[in-house]
Amino acid sequence: MNYQELAGDILQGVGGRENIISLVHCATRLRFKLSDPALADAAGLKNNPGVIMVVESGGQFQVVIGNHVHEVYQAVCRAAGLNDESAAAAPPQEKSTLLARFIDVVSGIFTPFLGVMAACGILKGCLALSLAGGVLNESSGAYRMLFAASDALFYFLPIVLGYTAGKKFGGNPFLTMVVGGALVHPLMLEAFQASADGEALSFFGIPVVLINYASSVIPIIASAWFCCWLERQCNKVMPSAVKNFFTPLICLAVVVPLTFLAIGPLATGLGELLAAGFQRVYHFAPWLAGGILGALWQVCVIFGLHWGLVPLMMNNVAVLGYDPMMAILLPAVFGQVGAALGVFLKTRDPRLKTLAGSGAVAGVFGITEPAVYGVTLPNRRPFIFGCVGGALGGAIVAFSQSKVYSLGLASIFALAQMIPPTGPDATVWGAMAGVALSFTLAALLTLFAGLPAQPAAETMPTALADADAVLAPLTGVAVALDTVPDPTFASGLMGQGAAIIPAEGRVVAPFHGEVASLFSTKHALGLLSDSGIEVLIHVGIDTVKLNGEHFTAHIKEGDKIAPGDLLVEFDREAILRAGYDLSTPVIISNSEDYAGVESVCPSPDVRAGTAFLHVTRNNQGDNHD
Repeated sequence: MNYQELAGDILQGVGGRENIISLVHCATRLRFKLSDPALADAAGLKNNPGVIMVVESGGQFQVVIGNHVHEVYQAVCRAAGLNDESAAAAPPQEKSTLLARFIDVVSGIFTPFLGVMAACGILKGCLALSLAGGVLNESSGAYRMLFAASDALFYFLPIVLGYTAGKKFGGNPFLTMVVGGALVHPLMLEAFQASADGEALSFFGIPVVLINYASSVIPIIASAWFCCWLERQCNKVMPSAVKNFFTPLICLAVVVPLTFLAIGPLATGLGELLAAGFQRVYHFAPWLAGGILGALWQVCVIFGLHWGLVPLMMNNVAVLGYDPMMAILLPAVFGQVGAALGVFLKTRDPRLKTLAGSGAVAGVFGITEPAVYGVTLPNRRPFIFGCVGGALGGAIVAFSQSKVYSLGLASIFALAQMIPPTGPDATVWGAMAGVALSFTLAALLTLFAGLPAQPAAETMPTALADADAVLAPLTGVAVALDTVPDPTFASGLMGQGAAIIPAEGRVVAPFHGEVASLFSTKHALGLLSDSGIEVLIHVGIDTVKLNGEHFTAHIKEGDKIAPGDLLVEFDREAILRAGYDLSTPVIISNSEDYAGVESVCPSPDVRAGTAFLHVTRNNQGDNHD
């Protein structure tokens, strides 16, 4: 993929550099904060082959890219002249809903280290498996080193959150990182241990409530917000000659003690209340909570609302030592994986099969956006079946009291993260049963009822499913023939028809017939249907000058063809970079043999294998000699 070209398209689609307030990315999405969302072209970006979907939610303009989002993010930053600091700059105050502001803050704080957190969680799960299988023991050097690697992020989480929260709140991130470091400094941890033996600690006579802030979430976020606010106030009154060191001095001298005296205990109490509240709801009817969360999780992901639950999951691990919510989400993920697999096995559409296969693989590792946006959601019923599987599987997981003991993505590796410190038990087997049910049920429902019985090429109206139909040989945007920037084609001199601006580099057979001719440069070919329709497909304008470069033919003259057979592949991006127009005329070259040729596209967006052109025969019947 040409990331720089895609970055240019995205930059144009969001209204240009001047319309961007901030930009961050998560596992699959670019998350823009725009000055004026009305300037963005969401419809145009959705039609870009490098974009899976566009979602406007939580005050963000989200462009779903897929697993290579980081490369695209870097390309966008280069194209827009952004660096990490300016891209994640705190936006100015604006009117928006409380929910939108909350989601924007949470996603901005947790997104930057999401991938590292997932890696640490996976490593912890693998270590739990190695202990259960007797491969390693807790006293071995290998175990201790790997455990330190897997646990460092969670143990020093206040430092990491201090940095990302400082950036999000518009302050000096290194200053808020130091505040987080103070919370887990060895001296304070020693004081916490000593307090258990009755040794009190005070700050100028004020008693300090000592708490172990390792792995905590809410205290440092609250302290970082206050620190950034105080920093701004100090910078307003401090002379520029001294503010670079006096402002941090004042912030540290005020914020750190205040955190230990008030902010930390209050925030910790709030975290404990949230954990206790979740536990009460969870224990009231685990199967019901699991079913609802399993059914609605992917809906929350679509609208970006899932970020509201991330702090709660992390808080559960910090307060309780485990989290039931992440375990419940695993069937929701594998419900969509199963639905994507069902589409892969059912469809005959080559493009949809490719999307479904890659989406299912990505979903196994916890990234469901490609499967949801590219496969299950556009076809509706597979998405619903995935949610049904997620609901039933989530109910089983919750009923089994399954939990994760470290955080990460809800992926296949999460099963290892569910192993308790004492070793595998019934909760792990319950989780495996719930995931297996969700995956299998969604796959079977989709396979037998998720898609129309006919392949995409045959879903056209019955009147067109005959010898007089020409299916679309490419996927893209259909345009009138007279708009093609070549007078020979636009005038109809070569015959009647229409054109397609391709979204992908594949030409497939539009009917049953044979290859009548193939240009040596492979940019154009002539086809003859079994009923006598002669079709010329000319990929691009003046592309004969490429002398076959960027084109690959999969057929030769005289080959028999059937609808959907791959005829020619071409490098769309390379041809565009070379400066050629890719408008592709699809011409009925023996139009004079017919009473009429009409375009039958139901919409400008056309997919290969769907209804495209239809010929009307003369009264004397078949004109095929």
